Amino acid sequence: MIRKQLEEYFQQHRQELVEDICRLVRIDSVKGAPQPGMPFGPGPAAALEEALTMARGMGFAVRSWDGYVGTADYGDGPRQLDILAHLDVVPVGDDWTVTAPFAPVVQDGLLYGRGSADDKGPAVAALYAMRAVKELGIPLRKSVRLILGTDEESGSADIAHYYQHQEEAPMTFSPDADFPVINIEKGRAHGVFTASWEESGALPRIVSFHAGTRANVVPGTAEAVVAGLTAREVEEAAKSVDARTGITFSLIDGENGLTVAAQGESAHGSMPMDGRNALTGLLTLLAELPLAEDGASERIRALNELFPHGDWRGMAAGVDRHDEASGDTTLACTVLHLENGALRGEFDGRTAIGANQENTCDVLIAAMAARGMALECRHRPEHVVPAEAPIVRELLKCYEEYTGQKGEPLAIGGGTYVHNLKNGVAFGCAMPGVDNRMHGADEFAVVDDLVLSAQMFAQAIVDLCQ
Repeated sequence: MIRKQLEEYFQQHRQELVEDICRLVRIDSVKGAPQPGMPFGPGPAAALEEALTMARGMGFAVRSWDGYVGTADYGDGPRQLDILAHLDVVPVGDDWTVTAPFAPVVQDGLLYGRGSADDKGPAVAALYAMRAVKELGIPLRKSVRLILGTDEESGSADIAHYYQHQEEAPMTFSPDADFPVINIEKGRAHGVFTASWEESGALPRIVSFHAGTRANVVPGTAEAVVAGLTAREVEEAAKSVDARTGITFSLIDGENGLTVAAQGESAHGSMPMDGRNALTGLLTLLAELPLAEDGASERIRALNELFPHGDWRGMAAGVDRHDEASGDTTLACTVLHLENGALRGEFDGRTAIGANQENTCDVLIAAMAARGMALECRHRPEHVVPAEAPIVRELLKCYEEYTGQKGEPLAIGGGTYVHNLKNGVAFGCAMPGVDNRMHGADEFAVVDDLVLSAQMFAQAIVDLCQ
């Protein structure tokens, strides 16, 4: 009975839901410099104000928590459920083709625009789920709160501030990932390593190496300059490494030496196996060249030993681990800059259940130290909500009822808003098999999936709060 009511409600309000998502997508809410009352800049503040205006117009009690987050509440009983979404977005490039990033458009059933999938579309779907329960008069014994954050993409200082003032609800879900339900988020080991040495004039030698911009992105390009070798002398080695790694190289002779540019394929740091790491591919090539023994070549060969191309499990570094529920530990060297007798690099590790500071970071610290590099590394524990927990069972039941598909709890290497919440899981909004180009050009959300998500969110509110 409730399902039929919800289906009819969202059929009637489908276009309105899309238009309200577009209201938020039109706001450039990339993090900016803080201003009074705007801790993350005017963009996120404007998106928050617009969303709270929207919720207020639907009759919800709303509040801004010092501009960090906003909340919308429904129900008179004790708070049972928090729905945690965010309104800030990642920066945009100039490679959009369907529409401009902040000029939303619906085309062939897809809503294009930055934030349409991550996470403004899901946030509005959750708001409409609360509205549907309210306007249909479905009774609740307990209350629900929608929490709208503004700094999820840049460190989640917004939620840290909020939870200094409020306790988490007994149950929380975030519509900022995938269906069916994500109940396990791997731990994370992020490391920054450095080294310095006296430069030598010996030839051939590495003049510079540059790859990567962010620790959580596997670099698709890398470049090095080598003095004392020519393109002809390196060509055969480059072809051999290309055949083994899938990394292609361009070789250009110049006044300062040979420029070696590596081309691979970028990927998210949590899924290094999905890309072709240009950084480690270039390390492979340089380690095979007849370089003079100096500080630069020693570190390059050492890094090639610790992060050999294709070893995305951290086996060479001694931190590989597998757990049946969470899967494999992954490890990717993602940033490296070397020049003028010094280097700085970063790696991104997503660790299986059972990993910790001692068997992961401390092992890497020792391995780096033995090779003349200093490492700062901290391990963040995994987040696990048992598969038999009521929130997992109820959300899976809801997913199966509305999609007709079998639902199983998932483990991911990425982290969501709920990573530090005792009873928090991720629920939607991306359907299995859908690549909505999150964080990339031409990001989109499937309109049918957003509407279906809103129906499931409404059903979840009823099931969890009655």
